Amino acid sequence: MPPYDPSAFPPFAVTVDLVVLTVRRHSLCALAVRRGEPPFQGRWALPGGFVRADEDLAGAAARELAEETGLHAHDPADPTAPYGAHLEQLATYGDPKRDPRMRVVSVAHLVLAPDLPAPRAGGDAHSARWAPVETFLDQEPRNGPDDDTPAPLAFDHAQILEDGVERARSKIEYSSLATAFCPQEFTVGELRRVYEAVWGVALDPRNFHRKVTGTPGFLVPTGGTTTRQGGRPAQLFRAGGATLLNPPMLRPEA
Repeated sequence: MPPYDPSAFPPFAVTVDLVVLTVRRHSLCALAVRRGEPPFQGRWALPGGFVRADEDLAGAAARELAEETGLHAHDPADPTAPYGAHLEQLATYGDPKRDPRMRVVSVAHLVLAPDLPAPRAGGDAHSARWAPVETFLDQEPRNGPDDDTPAPLAFDHAQILEDGVERARSKIEYSSLATAFCPQEFTVGELRRVYEAVWGVALDPRNFHRKVTGTPGFLVPTGGTTTRQGGRPAQLFRAGGATLLNPPMLRPEA
């Protein structure tokens, strides 16, 4: 075999893009930033950035998450670490024409967190916002960059967002991931509203309560109650140790 010649292969850059999802006002919302620089200046995009030479992918995603939201990724290997956001790798996007600047491969990550505060813009973004995921998807281009409507997203970010939303919708069926949208202590009603927001459906409260409290390892009672939702005191739970749900919480048919 001929010797390996690195110069025979064109260089390309690697970025991380973040699909940051939370539930706000009973809606599944995504974080977007308005780009302050070309390309797509003035257009909304997912938060993210280039991977630095001394970073691995997980480190770059965690750094971008902290810079864009102030959140720290949850470290399951460190039980003493403060409560953080769920961060997982989503997919890789490498269309040669996805970025007009140069060949750029993006490794997208999915981030799930409880009701998050107003975002702060950083890097090359001059504004940031939360909006229901539907407002970013299936939209036609607007007349100009001054239109405040948060779609269409720059680059191929609409596809990345769509993939991230579907990942979240499917994973809460068979895993305990829905609790990542909840505070550390939550009620069954608050958890139900997470499922309703992510799936976009209404669920029967009694059936839901029976399913989630009857699924081994899903929820653990804390011994406390709360009236923050109004009405009678509701029992508080925390996430149990189960990562896979058996039986799963199947999504209702549309």
